[in-house]
Formats: sequence, C-alpha cells, structure tokens
Amino acid sequence: MKSARPKVLHRVLGLPLLEHVRRAVAAVGADPVTAVVGHQAEAVREAFAPLGLHFVHQEPQKGTGHAVQCAREEFAARPERTLLVLNGDLPLLRGETLRHLLEVHRACRAAATLLTVVLDDPGAYGRVLRNADGQVRAIVEARDASEQERSVREINAGIYAFEVPDLLGVLSGLQPQNAQGEYYITDLVGLLSSAGRAVHAVAAADPTEALGVNSLQELAEASALLQRRRNGALMAAGVVIEDPSSTWVGLDVEVAPDAVLRAGTHLEGHTRVGEGASVGPFARLVDSAVGAGASILDHCLLLEAVVEEGASIGPFAHLRPQTRVGRKAKVGNFVEIKKSVLGAGTKVPHLSYVGDAVVGEAVNVGAGTITCNYDGTHKHPTRIESGAFVGSNSTLVAPVTVGEGAYVGAGSTITEDVPKGALALGRGRQVVKDGWAAARRAPRGGK
Repeated sequence: MKSARPKVLHRVLGLPLLEHVRRAVAAVGADPVTAVVGHQAEAVREAFAPLGLHFVHQEPQKGTGHAVQCAREEFAARPERTLLVLNGDLPLLRGETLRHLLEVHRACRAAATLLTVVLDDPGAYGRVLRNADGQVRAIVEARDASEQERSVREINAGIYAFEVPDLLGVLSGLQPQNAQGEYYITDLVGLLSSAGRAVHAVAAADPTEALGVNSLQELAEASALLQRRRNGALMAAGVVIEDPSSTWVGLDVEVAPDAVLRAGTHLEGHTRVGEGASVGPFARLVDSAVGAGASILDHCLLLEAVVEEGASIGPFAHLRPQTRVGRKAKVGNFVEIKKSVLGAGTKVPHLSYVGDAVVGEAVNVGAGTITCNYDGTHKHPTRIESGAFVGSNSTLVAPVTVGEGAYVGAGSTITEDVPKGALALGRGRQVVKDGWAAARRAPRGGK
C-alpha cells in the first residue's frame, strides 16, 4: 500500500476495509468474530476493539495457513460450529453471499466449502481444480500451475467454510511448500481432499465480491465499484441522482425517495436526507439531517447539523456542529453558523457569522452581522428573540439579548441588552462638511 497506515484501516466509501468484512459476517450471525493481526496489530486492535472483535496475534507472519493455526484455540473450543475464514480486505463482499455459501456447505455436509469466481482473465489468481464429480481437489497458485491448469477460469476468492473437526484433523499436517517458507490456507483444501473429505465450491454471482485490495489503485477501484453499487440501490429505491459518477453516499447514510442529489454531492457518516429534499451540486454533509423539502445549495459544508423541513442553505454556507436551522428558515451566501439554533422562518441571508446563539422565529439578520461570542478566554451566548430585526453590518457583543420585535440599526455595535420593541443604535454620529472635497482638490500655493 506504500502507506504507514495498516491496510485494513484504509477506507472504502467511508469505512475501513475490515469493517466491510465485519459487517458481512455480522449479517450471517457469526459470533464470535476473531481477527488475526500481525503488522501494526495495536492500531487495528484500537480501531476495532469497541466493535466487539476478538484478536489473535500472529508473530511472525508466515502465511494464511499459519494465521489459521494461530487462531486454533478460538475455534477448537467450539467443535460443533461451522467456521468461516476469510480475508480482511474484501470491501465488496455481501452478507447474502456468505449466507448462500453456508447454506450450500450445510446441505452438502462438506468438510469445507469455498467461494469462487469465474473470470475472463484469471491472471495471477490461484486456480480451483475440480474432480470429475465437481468436488474440489486442489487450489494451485498461478505460478505453480501447468499450462492446462492456467487455462482454468475459476479462481479462489479467499473465503471458506470449514467443519471444525475436519479442519483440526489436517491443520497440523500443513507444511510450507514454497520458497518463502509460508503456510498457505489453500493447501488445506488438498489435504482434506486427500483424506477423503468432501470439499465443495460455490461460485459467486458477482465476481467483484472477491476483489481484494493490495494497492492504493485497487483501493480506488474498489471504492468506485462500491459507489456504483450504492448509488444504483438508492436510485432503485426512488432517489434522484443526477450524476452517479460524482455522487458519493456512505453506507450508513439514509436518503428518502424523491430526494435529489446533484453532481458532486458527498453524504458521509450517519447523514439523513428527507423526502423531496435537494442537495448540491458540490455539497458535503457529515452526520447531518436534512428535512423534507429542504434545499442545500451549491458548495455548502454541513457538520453535525440539523436542517428542518423546507429550509434553505447556501450557496457557500458552513453549518458547524450543534447547529439547528428551523422550518423554512434561510441561511444564505457566505454565512457561517456555529452551535446555534435558528427559529422557523428566520433569515440570515448573507455574509454573517452566528455563533453560540439562540435566534427566535421570523428574525431578519442583515448582511455582515457578527455575534462576538469569544472574549479570548470564554464563549458567551447571544439571544435574538422572535420578530427582531438586526440591521446590516451589526456587531452583537455577547453576552447580549435583543428582545422580541426589537430593531438594531445598521452598523451598530451592541454591548447592552435591547428591550422588547425598542430601537438600538450603537454607532458614531455622522459628520458632514460641505465643500470639503472641492477645497481639498483646489490648487495650493508654492512651487
């Protein structure tokens, strides 16, 4: 991967590679789930321990077969259970595919069943060799295969179901058969077959499910495939995606039917978009909620924010965490809102900063208004009550309250509370000097 980050922590559609695999096995009720870790093990443990994974340390790392041997105590304690073994870098694997694999495995009463895919160009993948009766007799690596074996198009996906007693019967016989001195899990297939145990294979309907990730290019390719799959499912459910190739929707995002996602939209985390809402183009929402019929316009950034039904945001607006924009409210061009609540119908149309504030309903905040919430040591609140009007280029020095229906004159600096229904002016008196400009331009004496 040419990266300091462990491979399984690299992200595809917002989730680490290993999380995609964890979710696939969770979908079939696998429990417990054990991750065999080696290189940068502590980073993987730290990331996944909160999700309930068990860990086995493999040191040194001597191949996939050795990884299974390291985990022997984990599965040997449950000999009545079927054991799933799979690679940790399969972001496109579906839970339903694992479910089908297990169903076939149990129906055939096999010692082992592996998932395979059929490729037009198998390249360097290991070939699956079958007996005349269709059972698997061996998996041979491409570099070790004969010309006839290399013509086989069925390859191993790196996903196995084992009966634990059968696996234990051959596991100690696994030996390194290569120059690297590594123990390959694929050799277990040949050992089981030689011992007269049935080994079956199930071909996945979608070959992309077997695609592992071993480089940043493959990571990007997997991301594009998963993005296409995700967007296809959303459109099938009634979401309008105007440009699927540039629209990115995380797996934990919820988008209601008739919502419109325009070009360049990125929806991340646990974002929710309501029915009939419109997002984009070129908007990014993280862990945010957008109500029905709301509009998030061009080039907006929303982080942990809530936008209620029918509200309008942007273009070029920034909603920071703990912001809530009320029903049919408006946040316009180049406005930043931080940790504030805007009431229904309130308007902050342009060029303003509102921070640590509670703003009532039907308030108008003029262009260039700033709530001065930070004194250099502490943050302080501003309160603007319903129906108030704040003129353009006003500065509200917190803590301060503008009462219900009050007016703040344009260009004012407000340092004291404004009573309900009052007008507050906090600016220097204008001075006009007639003829001053003409006098200044008049010729002066001297050289």
